[in-house]
Amino acid sequence: MITCGPVAAELAAEFPELALFQITVEARPAKSPAPVKERLRQMSDRFTGPKAVQVRRQPVPWAYRVFFRQIGIDPDERHPPPEAFALERMRAGAFHSRNLLDDAILIATVETGVPLVAFDRDRVQGDVGLRLAGAGERVGGEGRTLRGGEIVTADERGPLSVLFEDPAPDRGVTPACRRMLIGALRVKGVPDVSVEEALWTVSEVLEGGA
Repeated sequence: MITCGPVAAELAAEFPELALFQITVEARPAKSPAPVKERLRQMSDRFTGPKAVQVRRQPVPWAYRVFFRQIGIDPDERHPPPEAFALERMRAGAFHSRNLLDDAILIATVETGVPLVAFDRDRVQGDVGLRLAGAGERVGGEGRTLRGGEIVTADERGPLSVLFEDPAPDRGVTPACRRMLIGALRVKGVPDVSVEEALWTVSEVLEGGA
């Protein structure tokens, strides 16, 4: 079941459409099976150079470029995930398999344009939502110290990740993980159906291996 986490009042006031959709998937980290690798191969064949160049002009990826600028990130220096995957496809000549989770996120992001993040559900306490970090807070409790004001995903204990960055190592997916919490960020200009499709795609790949 797809749910939405809480968004702090100050964030909701500035970005009324900001939301973190999420789904829990019963899945373990693993190598990608042959059907997933074949799906990546077929996606690589369809995702030619001209198509990759046009990614940023599509409505959903463009919405994340706009949001990057709104939060002080230059999307031409640090590319939003949909563009980053497109550029890597051009550089590497294909979408290469890494592992089941990374492949599932790649497939879902390329197909929908929606960026995703994964946590170990059993290492997350309570609801996961979005808020601003307080000065001196540490990612995952023992990670890097935050200056304050960063947009973070957070549970009841504290920040799990800075938005668009990897989760704290002790909150992300590790070999011991048995349940994954997958989050998808909605920003202005991104329809709910795209976000939901991204989460269902990840779930399909993780649970069905195709």
